[in-house]
Amino acid sequence: MDIEQYLKGREERVETESKKIRDFLVFDTFNYIPEKPLMREEVGPLIDAILRYKKTFIPNNICILGSSGCGKTSILKFLQKLFEKEYDLSFKYVNVRSYNTSFKILAYLLDMQARGLSLSELENSFEQKFKDKTVLVLDEIDMLSPKDPRKEILYFSNRSKSNVMLILLSNNPRFLREVDETCRSSLQMEVTYFKPYNAIQIFEILKQRAEKGMVDYDEGMLRQVAAITAQQTNSDVRMAIKTLFYCATETDLKVEDAFERARRDIIRELIQGLNDRMILILQAIQEEKEGYARSVYQRYRKISLDKGEDPFSYTHFCTALSYLQASGLILISQVKVNRTYTNRITHLFEPEMLNVVLQLRFA
Repeated sequence: MDIEQYLKGREERVETESKKIRDFLVFDTFNYIPEKPLMREEVGPLIDAILRYKKTFIPNNICILGSSGCGKTSILKFLQKLFEKEYDLSFKYVNVRSYNTSFKILAYLLDMQARGLSLSELENSFEQKFKDKTVLVLDEIDMLSPKDPRKEILYFSNRSKSNVMLILLSNNPRFLREVDETCRSSLQMEVTYFKPYNAIQIFEILKQRAEKGMVDYDEGMLRQVAAITAQQTNSDVRMAIKTLFYCATETDLKVEDAFERARRDIIRELIQGLNDRMILILQAIQEEKEGYARSVYQRYRKISLDKGEDPFSYTHFCTALSYLQASGLILISQVKVNRTYTNRITHLFEPEMLNVVLQLRFA
């Protein structure tokens, strides 16, 4: 078989399999907003806080913590759509991974070319533009750049005359510890933990997507995908949805093989989205065979200095490890060495995935 024959055969196969899909958008793990997301106990206090803000115009700031794929972003996007349509309350959503300094966040919110302007000028423009009740959602807030150590956006939001309500989303349970104590105290931020989904909840999410996006589906297959996701990941529902997509579009693919393909896709996307410092930490973890945290940190410092990068302090290094573990890229466990306990770090990604990114970033 030559290339043209293979291409023709695959084209016919894709066309046949595609007829089994009613709506491909349903399988988009980032942009698709479910019509009725799964109700869970963590959502109630969040809704109550937003309603109080709408009634009183007094900010009720919230920090939502939870591992990747636990539903933080999808719930907030659904609430944004609901409150803007039914309750006339303005939401502004920013992914901090894309706009990773206070300056960039404000410029994005103002839709301004901010070159030549100072941070205070942007803050003044923000106060002039956002005089009505506004909920500001900062997703992946832990990805704020180290070049913004004071996290000015939090200080500004706290003292702004606009009285915006802040909702921060983070995978990193250590994030709030890095916020200045005075700022943290004045923000009076409530902390909500989104627990990982269990297998039953994952099944319900998959069933909803299958009903919306597939012409026909097998509930047994959905339960198998839900079970393997709960058992082999930190119940990352993105993995389940992507596995369902592969099962739906390649019907001769076993669930286990579809899951492994989905897992590789998600991990590859996670690694590619990390900043340079995080990439170098992963390199150090990969190279340091024993995996003890202190040894990994020393190797990370050496790698960083060799590449002309300014390394994290050990405190910020530990915070980065928490983020990487919450993302499912590493596992941190306590082990006894002689008479003391220490942290051992194990990487959960294939080395070739990281090596490709290293070549692109630091060739």
